[in-house]
Amino acid sequence: MSATLTPHRRWTTSDFDFHLPAELIAQHPAAERSAARLLDGRSWPPADRIFRDLPSLLQPGDLLVFNDTQVIKARLYGEKPTGGRLELLVERVLADGEVVAHMKVSKKPAPGTVLRMAPQPDGQPAFTATLLGRWPEADGPLFRLRFSDDPYALMQRHGHVPLPPYIQHGDTPEDEQRYQTVFARHPGAVAAPTAALHFDEAVLAALQARGVQRASVTLHVGAGTFQPVKGEDITQHRMHREWYRIPAETLAALQRTRSAGGRIVAVGTTTVRTLESWARSGATEGDTDIFITPGFDFRVVDLLITNFHLPRSTLMMLVSAFAGYEHIMALYRHAIEQRYRFFSYGDAMLLQRAA
Repeated sequence: MSATLTPHRRWTTSDFDFHLPAELIAQHPAAERSAARLLDGRSWPPADRIFRDLPSLLQPGDLLVFNDTQVIKARLYGEKPTGGRLELLVERVLADGEVVAHMKVSKKPAPGTVLRMAPQPDGQPAFTATLLGRWPEADGPLFRLRFSDDPYALMQRHGHVPLPPYIQHGDTPEDEQRYQTVFARHPGAVAAPTAALHFDEAVLAALQARGVQRASVTLHVGAGTFQPVKGEDITQHRMHREWYRIPAETLAALQRTRSAGGRIVAVGTTTVRTLESWARSGATEGDTDIFITPGFDFRVVDLLITNFHLPRSTLMMLVSAFAGYEHIMALYRHAIEQRYRFFSYGDAMLLQRAA
């Protein structure tokens, strides 16, 4: 499901580039979830606010749609039978209990190799992982494995929080709590839906008091969300696939909101991708590789709450498609000048769909 590009411009990856001072990449979350800053970018000039101001910016009858995926402790360390160290990043657990993972290792082991995972002080592995082959094809980029016990239980016990590559410290108890939303329900993500990290119980209560409705979708965010767009011709970029589901009660809430003249407010780009995938395919569950670029015809989402994204990324393309390319680039210049904090643990902004 690819977006149609605007006919008058051939977009390149460099169009979505910008210089970001390294010190603006947030390494830790704000002291309180809702104490992060919020750039109100619905119009120009933007307004500099605090995230807990959000309820006052929405209207009674609006519908906030959250992604209720839960981040799993998907990073696992182990070794080959030869003693060579390796790292697995579990991308998803398949229906039959097998897992699909990225593998970092000096020399890839052959199918049938039994990997020794989470070595203990006595030198024995906590569990084993048998390499079955590649995924999703015979020469696919990921590896398919069978763990010696329940994957979710083993990851919870021996895994590490899969912090993004630009966070430069190992995972801590703080990360286990804060790299997770307060309404996470369904395990399966290897990256957090970061715009939702700013919501706490006080903000949720204020939204309810204002008459703003809530609904949820599930999209298990994959590690591919951090993959750069390598070529300059963005039409050649191949998107990663992620699993999503929209429950019947959310479909009903969307219909009620539309019928009453309310607005659909997506919390995060993962929610946008879920809702707009459903709008095109009619499928309420399945994989999506939707690629949203300028010229895309949004059918569901009216407002978007999102964090600040990586240069040259598919998410920069998505927000540019949503709010307008020139507007987004101006907002990013403002955010850098005003020293907003960027990426997963950074600040947020509120955007309105361009007319």
